Amino acid sequence: MEFVLSLLTRYPRLRPLAWLFGCFLFLSTGTRVVLRLATGAATQASWSTDLRIFGTGLAYDAVTFLYLAWPLVLLLWLLPRRWTRLRRGRWPVAALCFLLLSVLGFVAIAEWTFWDEFQTRFNFIAVDYLVYTTEVLGNIRQSYPVGLILGGLALATTLVFLATGRLRRLDGDASTFGQRSAFVGVWLVLTCAATWGVNADMKDGGTNAHADELAGNGIYQFFAAYRQASLDYDRFYRTVPEADAVAQVRGALATPDATFLHPTGIERRIHNARPERRLNVVLISVESLSADYSGAYGNPDSLTPHLDALARDSLVFGNLYASGTRTVRGLEALALSVPPTPGESIVKRPNNGGLFSLAEVFNAHGYESQFLYGGYGAFDDMNAFFGLNGYEVHDRTEIPDRAIHHETVWGVADEDLYTLALHRFDRAHANGKPFFAHVMTTSNHRPYTFPEGRGPWPQKQRTSAVRYTDWAIADFLRRARAHPWFADTVFVITADHCAQSAGKAALPAFRYRIPMWVYAPGRVAPGRFDGLMGQVDVAPTLLGLLGFDYDSRFYGVDVFEHAPERAFIGTYQLLGYLRPGQLVQLSPHRGVATLEPSMRTDTPQPAKADDPAATLQAISFYETAAHAFAHGGMGREFAPTTAVATARAGAAP
Repeated sequence: MEFVLSLLTRYPRLRPLAWLFGCFLFLSTGTRVVLRLATGAATQASWSTDLRIFGTGLAYDAVTFLYLAWPLVLLLWLLPRRWTRLRRGRWPVAALCFLLLSVLGFVAIAEWTFWDEFQTRFNFIAVDYLVYTTEVLGNIRQSYPVGLILGGLALATTLVFLATGRLRRLDGDASTFGQRSAFVGVWLVLTCAATWGVNADMKDGGTNAHADELAGNGIYQFFAAYRQASLDYDRFYRTVPEADAVAQVRGALATPDATFLHPTGIERRIHNARPERRLNVVLISVESLSADYSGAYGNPDSLTPHLDALARDSLVFGNLYASGTRTVRGLEALALSVPPTPGESIVKRPNNGGLFSLAEVFNAHGYESQFLYGGYGAFDDMNAFFGLNGYEVHDRTEIPDRAIHHETVWGVADEDLYTLALHRFDRAHANGKPFFAHVMTTSNHRPYTFPEGRGPWPQKQRTSAVRYTDWAIADFLRRARAHPWFADTVFVITADHCAQSAGKAALPAFRYRIPMWVYAPGRVAPGRFDGLMGQVDVAPTLLGLLGFDYDSRFYGVDVFEHAPERAFIGTYQLLGYLRPGQLVQLSPHRGVATLEPSMRTDTPQPAKADDPAATLQAISFYETAAHAFAHGGMGREFAPTTAVATARAGAAP
């Protein structure tokens, strides 16, 4: 400390940099303390845990500051010495300091709101949301008192800036340009060393995922996530020989109803023993509907009384797991029946048209396939994806303002979306065609507001939004009963993903369990299937209930033909292969871990003895799925698998 003080005394030009570091360290540590207190018992309470959180956090803060301070470092390097003696000459430094302090304060507030929603530091979701500023900023305005928060931030920033002005004074600077250049050179060397020697994963590896997240720095994590937005499977994940991977997947998909079309690959003809039934299908994927909200899934304080009542007349799937933690992951799994591949969802990737989809199967059987969304389908590229893959697209733009009872930045109230759906179904029925419709809701999303008078539920509470969603589904079915197509319609009610994604484990299995009801009185017998299954199995199981014969590239199976006893769960980086009592977790840097999954509660997932057979299956599914999308193996046209292999070989360096 004495050395630093003497250095600042000798070179006053460094004072603004030291001042900024002090402000940055205060805000970063303060943010970490607040988030640590907010996490509470979810983080293991021990001195060793807190020491790791704050010790590792300090190291990440220091590395982050190397990057953050570059604008100020460059300005102090280039500022002529004579300017430091003039008040107007010091204004550029003061202005930049005020701007950086404002940014740091804003980031601290943003980190709190992000943690409140996702229980994690900035990650790929934060990067993704930057593309959709209208929705994200609108959501923030509708969820928080933004004017009050920003006003308080501006006042606090101004007061701190004025009160600490003496600490930034440049008076008496006598540094030469050569000395300043040497300092910038050292700063550049340290920055390069940090870039090469530090990565975002170094903080991970503890027994508690919350502690790992707290040990990071939000700004650093944001840019690390940006760099990893696109992850090449072969470069970052464990691989096996292609032939071995394909053989493993073929073995898992060799169900009694399947006949493979080629010597290699997963293309197969599905033949159903049941007779085909040309029933209408309405697939409702409800925003953020966790299974544990419902009494039908064991919650004694159920938030879904209408769906609980519906369960008596429905085929209920009690052990279904979502593929991911974002809506696009759920849509991807339901439409394409493909495991989550690392990085962006296929819904948002380039060259994602002409894929083999659930709609393509229905279209081949003479159906009219639709995707209906309560918001603007440009968000997350949903309209483009579904429009390119066999669906007619209908969204918020088709609903007149006078017909809307309530809307948020994400979309109209569920009941208004269902009104649009009823109108579209009537038109399809009038044309004499059966219809398949995938309906994606928005009401069960922050800011959790809905039309007044629907129930005694306070606005802006997640539990209230769940209750409204439940009410809206019941209201939709009540209205649908008056339409001539109702008796010939199968209603499938499920979720895109769970309401929360974080837990004590890095890939907490219990955060992926979602509900599913198949309701078709007189058409589908009530019952319950409690075998472990994934979201990828929904499409083939539904087609099996209808008795369809079709050619398939799905990675899922009809669970009534062959109970898979596995599910695919993942984030944008971690890829999980979930089996009873076992979770194989693939991670970047070719990491593989076998864990004891927590299926119902938020507890750590300790390591288990490696299972080579399960590991081989996990790698094989994810590797072949990544290759299939990258090299055209998911296309709706069924070409021999050798063409895909040839394309892959040609693309190899």
